Amino acid sequence: MKRPLFCELCPFTFWLSRQKGILKRKLQDALSKLRFCRNKQADSLPVRICEHRSVIRRRLAGVDPVLQNNKATNLALATPHIDGILIRPGETFSLWRLIGNTTKRKGYLPGLVIQCGKAKAGEGGGMCQLSNLLHWMVLHSELSITEHHHHERFNLFPDANRRVPFGVGTSIVYNYLDYRVTNNTTRTYQIRLTTDDDNLIGELRADAPEPYTYAVRIENDRFVREGDAVYRRGDVYRDTLAADGSTVCSTKLLSNNALVMYEVPESALCTEPAAQQAK
Repeated sequence: MKRPLFCELCPFTFWLSRQKGILKRKLQDALSKLRFCRNKQADSLPVRICEHRSVIRRRLAGVDPVLQNNKATNLALATPHIDGILIRPGETFSLWRLIGNTTKRKGYLPGLVIQCGKAKAGEGGGMCQLSNLLHWMVLHSELSITEHHHHERFNLFPDANRRVPFGVGTSIVYNYLDYRVTNNTTRTYQIRLTTDDDNLIGELRADAPEPYTYAVRIENDRFVREGDAVYRRGDVYRDTLAADGSTVCSTKLLSNNALVMYEVPESALCTEPAAQQAK
């Protein structure tokens, strides 16, 4: 049996480990030379780079619908802290430095969080949907991702009208698991965010056009049984496209190997080649 981590021993050791991580990140930022973006603009920049929306209230097996309603409240509280933010050349965007800690005192409610491969209620839960939307838009731009924690270990829920390839997500925990982006271009970018009754809505804008467009895709997305376990595997790529639609280059972003935490029909399983299993 695998020995549990210190943070997994009990709620107190989890809290203690989290406080250590928060303090360490604050010290790192205080000593760093990063220029964090903090200025906003009410008017939108002229060029739309990418737009995306995601459904807030999803029906997930085994998840209390109240947590989905609470997530809507949490997202409505968080998005104004980012909406309108400008990322000027040389600046770094940090999700947590803009939103701050999502505490009960600020009005945040218990929402869905993922901890040790399990879905549970947690204060201010639901922020991963916000970071996922931001990450998807950034992948369609020339912004440089400087901190990104991949949801790499578990596939917790079946797909439900999926619009984004599996695996293109982010894991965040205040404040030591952050989502950060640095602007190494000569353009200024802007993030617009809002919510309505059903959706989280985002736009990434800029003050000048980009030379390329981008497409994110998955290859060989599949379910594979190994013993009593089922894994979801596949390779996610980002294609850089010229103005005529031709592919300039393709970059592999990640390879999924996630333990599936729900029942998968035998008809949906595939057999991994022996050479692939040996890797």
